[in-house]
Amino acid sequence: MPDDVKTLAPGGAERETRLADALSERYLAYALSTITARSLPDVRDGLKPVHRRLLWAMRQLRLDPEAGFKKCARIVGDVMGKYHPHGDAAIYEAMVRLAQDFAARYPLVEGQGNFGNIDGDNPAAMRYTEARLTEVAQALLEGIEEDAVDFRATYDGEEREPIVLPAAFPHLLANGAAGIAVGMATSIPPHNAGELCAAALELVRNPNAGTDQLLRHIKGPDFPTGGILVESAEAMREAYETGRGGFRVRAKWEVEKGKAGSWVIIVTEIPYQVQKARLIEQIAQLLEEKKLPLLADLRDESTEQVRIVLEPKSRNVEPAVLMETLFRATALESRFSLNMNVLDADRTPRVMSLKEVLRAWLDHRHEVLQRRTNHRLGAIARRLEILDGYLIAYLNLDEVIRIIREEDEPKPRLMERFGLTDTQAEAILNMRLRALRRLEEMEIRKEHKKLSAEQKKLQALMKSEAARWEAIAEEIESMQARFGGGALGTRRTATGAALPEVVVDEAAFVEREPITVILSEKGWIRAQKGHVSLDAELRFKEGDSLFIALHAETTDRLVLFATNGKAFTLKADTIPRGRGDGQPVRLMLDLTNEDAVVALFVHREGLRYLVAASDGKGFLVKAEDLLAEKRTGKQVLNVDPPAEAAVCAPAEGDSIAVVGENRKLLIFPIDQVPEMTRGRGVQLQSYRDGGLADAKVFTRKEGLSWVLGERTRTETDLRAWVGNRAGAGKAPPNGFPRSNRFE
Repeated sequence: MPDDVKTLAPGGAERETRLADALSERYLAYALSTITARSLPDVRDGLKPVHRRLLWAMRQLRLDPEAGFKKCARIVGDVMGKYHPHGDAAIYEAMVRLAQDFAARYPLVEGQGNFGNIDGDNPAAMRYTEARLTEVAQALLEGIEEDAVDFRATYDGEEREPIVLPAAFPHLLANGAAGIAVGMATSIPPHNAGELCAAALELVRNPNAGTDQLLRHIKGPDFPTGGILVESAEAMREAYETGRGGFRVRAKWEVEKGKAGSWVIIVTEIPYQVQKARLIEQIAQLLEEKKLPLLADLRDESTEQVRIVLEPKSRNVEPAVLMETLFRATALESRFSLNMNVLDADRTPRVMSLKEVLRAWLDHRHEVLQRRTNHRLGAIARRLEILDGYLIAYLNLDEVIRIIREEDEPKPRLMERFGLTDTQAEAILNMRLRALRRLEEMEIRKEHKKLSAEQKKLQALMKSEAARWEAIAEEIESMQARFGGGALGTRRTATGAALPEVVVDEAAFVEREPITVILSEKGWIRAQKGHVSLDAELRFKEGDSLFIALHAETTDRLVLFATNGKAFTLKADTIPRGRGDGQPVRLMLDLTNEDAVVALFVHREGLRYLVAASDGKGFLVKAEDLLAEKRTGKQVLNVDPPAEAAVCAPAEGDSIAVVGENRKLLIFPIDQVPEMTRGRGVQLQSYRDGGLADAKVFTRKEGLSWVLGERTRTETDLRAWVGNRAGAGKAPPNGFPRSNRFE
């Protein structure tokens, strides 16, 4: 690839530019466009450009709440043709989401027709559906014709569009937002508008109010699908204080009693953005795989209201325990992240706290109030100017009529005779004859008096910041009254502190029975019923053989230690049974083809293990620190290639014996090796050539044993090999295996 490319300079001339510079310049322009004009909402009105353009286009089509509906295809066409040069499918999708009452806490679009459902079904095509604005959308647009916000030219320069909406409604937090830009993202859950208005009023009256004072009014997110918020107050406070965090939401459920002491659980609300059909599929699949031992069956009896019926296997099971197993395994509990990364008033993306978001909205409302007031004062001044001209005409009506009848150019003559302005003279000349009656003069004087009083009031408002904030407080109280109660405004998500942990003993759901776990050299694992003799003849695939066989019970957990230094946990009851070849252990765990198994054993509480790498470094680790709940395992021993983990042996005894590939044996006290949870460890034995072959923990008084053929030999006089950790060691006793391994 060439280092230089030719690009067009202004004027059409070519210039040479380094490829890296050209790419970075263009990618930066793309990134900025994505951040500021597509993915992140504006903190002032809480809208992305596509949503703002949709509302503006619908306003232009006069689709107010009192007006009739229009085809969505017409609306999308106007948005795409005039304001938003993107695909019609993307515009329609954004519009549909604004109309879904299970997706938007306060819908901005009222839809007529099929707009999808909570199961995840798609809406009908735009040619079949119709829409108009809601009262919430109308509140966002209120005053937009009164110079409340700035406008700019559209992409083709033929129309004008608002840069931001006046936003009398706290839309950003009320409806939330989600978006992924370049190098940044935003995720804001919906909240209750009544609570937001109460917090905003607190901030108006006490600008120094902190997060704690605001959270007295805001009880956390309020999702359109309801649910139960189970996040602790401390975690919520931290999230709102920093603008980053998350909220755990659980499905709402109740117990429905049946005959003869039977009962079922009814789920009536599910977490936000969880598709009900997919949730049912997930539970059904886990039920089929026998991973929900307490659940017998489930049914979806939902209509427009969610109703999922869960039947327990036994009436003796505690409902809370059954639901806890489902919360852990399914999307009946989900986490919604909080990342209040938005564009501020200067169009700069940054993460804001709850107080900063509310403050930005209030400052925007203050600016809108000033602009609307100035606009109204200008309109009043223009009208008063005309009314003053009318009054002059009524006081001198005969002279005005004479000038109009006799003068060739009456306008300049009127201006000269009565000191009128051009606007006043034009208005007098345009008066109708019927306006000369006495009653009209009285109406003009009445209007003049009324406008003069309004002008005086607005001028006083512009001179007093305190009065302006009082006016804003009245506006917010009006919003709170309109949208803070009733079917739309009543809180849907139940709140409270984190729920107490329900202890679920999963082992109690598994029938306890003995098994023999068999792992082959090539990594195939299986279990046979009962404790089969470890010397019994076992069958394997051609070219494969036994690596490890051990006795266990179905309630046990097995620890697998691999050459990459990771420990993995297997539940014994999940190991495939039968007379077949089993299953590759790499499919059950996140184990690559380059990693091999070092050890496999049954976990026992209170034990310790010696872990060591081929470079001779190692340490002691508790059995509990080898357990890993995830498929990816837990990194215990840090190894740097080409070194790899070589030993994971029980640490029962007072001495450690280490033998190297150079056939040197070293014995030293176990207390010279530290106990750690993770790391590289300390040098157990030093090598000039090769590395560690095997290590063993034993009791010195009982002697050091090793397997030689079918016999076990024990050496009790070990003085020749005893030293300190990290020594080189000496040649082992006669009869030590040529494999340099103790077993």
